Amino acid sequence: MQENKIIWIINQTAGTFDSGWGERHLSLSQYWITEGYKVKIFSGSYNHLFTNQPTISKKWFTVQKINESIEFCWVKTPKYHDGGFRKFWSNMVFTFRLFFLRTSKVQKPSVILVSSMPIFSIVNGIYFKNKLKTKKLIIEIRDLWPLTPIYLKGYSTKHPLVKIVGWFEKLAYTKSDAIVSLLPNSKAYIDSISKNPSKFNYIPNGVADGLLKNEELPTRLKDMIPQNKFIIGYAGTLGLANAMEYFIEASTLMQEYEDIHFILVGDGYLKDQFLSQISTQKNCTFLPKVKKSQVQNVLKTFDICYVGRYNSPLYKHGVSYNKYFDYMLAKKIILESSEHIKDPVELSGCGLIVNSESAEAIKEGILKLKKMSITDRSNMAQKGYDYVRKYHSYQYLSNLYLQLFN
Repeated sequence: MQENKIIWIINQTAGTFDSGWGERHLSLSQYWITEGYKVKIFSGSYNHLFTNQPTISKKWFTVQKINESIEFCWVKTPKYHDGGFRKFWSNMVFTFRLFFLRTSKVQKPSVILVSSMPIFSIVNGIYFKNKLKTKKLIIEIRDLWPLTPIYLKGYSTKHPLVKIVGWFEKLAYTKSDAIVSLLPNSKAYIDSISKNPSKFNYIPNGVADGLLKNEELPTRLKDMIPQNKFIIGYAGTLGLANAMEYFIEASTLMQEYEDIHFILVGDGYLKDQFLSQISTQKNCTFLPKVKKSQVQNVLKTFDICYVGRYNSPLYKHGVSYNKYFDYMLAKKIILESSEHIKDPVELSGCGLIVNSESAEAIKEGILKLKKMSITDRSNMAQKGYDYVRKYHSYQYLSNLYLQLFN
């Protein structure tokens, strides 16, 4: 194997197809190896978003071969809950331990791709690039930090966490050879820090159509989904960024509509709070998180898929929600509660966008879509399917990366 055909990916949250989350880089790798590359993915041994945690040894590094050309190196990290100091500590442990990788025992890469968040591993990327004389270092930005805690959690620009992450952000943008952003409108912000507009590349999230197994839902979950109802559904994390309280409030406003039912699929630190809020309602059902291979079969039971977010300056840079593409691949129309920022719903015309942070607007959107004919809804959904297959297939996205590698 030529030295110039080896890729290292440093992403603490990367997962396998069995992990239930974080399969972006494995999906891309399936296409890179057809071009003669070998791929080594460094990830953390524990991720609270995984359905299945990897099996690891007592050592700091556990290698798992996916096939002859792709392998994971699981870096042993401590367990944590959804966030807070323990998660931050896990990020630090991952970064620290990676410095102790025995580079004499591994094939040297020609490309190192560091994926953020967390962004701290950029120091590992810089270290390995210099030590191993790597041709190219790429930083991939999935979320803009420290802007996220500033805008969504109200952190001061002088907060220690903001200062620390900001320092790593500047280091990443200035020391990398190329910058990949999953956010379509983030170029101006990133360029203002990197001072080199030629580094910026937009490569969004994608769908692994054809790479994932299409697994049936367990009978116990099927039985929880009501029959003969018009279902508005959400599948994803029940956390801060998705503004789900307005979706829950809309379900409360619509209790009188006996033929309309709300379904939420997923987990997150706000789930217990939401369950408490709708405890007396009959029009809202929560399902546990399902495996990635089962998502499409869940979405088939929905009439409308929902996505929402806050009215925040953060989103002017764009969004990279995987749920968009899952919804579109399932040929479902999307009700979106947000501002118009040229996201996939707006660009493809596959749904209806209503005002953000408004349960009343969500209610009116549901009723408007319900009044549409089945043919009109099907035609609208087809637009999303065609769009995602053209612009967000991993085969298409992998070729964009190959241009950077070469």
